[in-house]
Amino acid sequence: MNLRKLFRSEAASGYLLLSPTAIFSIVVMAAPLIAVVLFSFMTAGYLKIIWTPTLANYVTLLDQPIYVTLMMRSLIVAAVATAATVFSALPIAYFISFFVPPERKSLWLFLITIPFWTSYLIRVFLWKVILGYNGVINSAFLGLGIIHEPMTFLLYNANAVVITLAHAYAPFAILPIFVSLEKIDRSLLEAGQDLGESRFMTFIRVTLPLAVPGVVASVLIVFIPTVGDYVTPTLVGGNNGQMVANLIENSYFKLGNYPLGSAISVSAMGIVTVICLIFLFLNRRFLRSRS
Repeated sequence: MNLRKLFRSEAASGYLLLSPTAIFSIVVMAAPLIAVVLFSFMTAGYLKIIWTPTLANYVTLLDQPIYVTLMMRSLIVAAVATAATVFSALPIAYFISFFVPPERKSLWLFLITIPFWTSYLIRVFLWKVILGYNGVINSAFLGLGIIHEPMTFLLYNANAVVITLAHAYAPFAILPIFVSLEKIDRSLLEAGQDLGESRFMTFIRVTLPLAVPGVVASVLIVFIPTVGDYVTPTLVGGNNGQMVANLIENSYFKLGNYPLGSAISVSAMGIVTVICLIFLFLNRRFLRSRS
């Protein structure tokens, strides 16, 4: 009798409606992830996978300096690109929220999304044209007489990767910060200025702490995908700008070592997860100290 009531309850009906989507999500998202984790504990044989559980792949990652170096480079490049993106997005979001008339904010947000109209690959190629040996920057500086020969340090290094990633992910950082700024009660800012605070100190003590949720969202939205970005390091990074995603691709498709590539993927996901959890924990402690 109780089971009959349970199956006829609203909760059961809700789960029944949700089940097709949940099953689809598990099959599409969880199953490949589980497969990658399982592959990471296997051994690559000659044209086959040896299905004997082992930790040899993870030991190899710790023993070979190239894996640790590329992982550290990926984290540093992603962190710098995230910082550059968020720091450049904050003034833009602040300007749109506080200085643009309400009837024109939609237009400004529309303009911010214009880069999404073109392919990500095309945007990376454009930066390759801009930063290239005969690119826009070198041509302009040569024409103005600032330099006498093209600069070679603009392209095919980690700096080019950071610049390209910061531009590509800028809208992802601007929009969450803008939403947080829009939720701030303007009377709080007026009260701060009435108490003698300057506009800058009001921003530091009132606006910025209240915008922290948007900043945190922007950091996570930008940092997580940039760590595993593959296209940008391939096109503008060169040998000095390669990241962990390029190493994974090399293990899978060039070496045919699926277990090692899976181990690199799992390790990268684990490291990024730990870093994000630490960041969220520190952010929670900061918010508690401010309250």
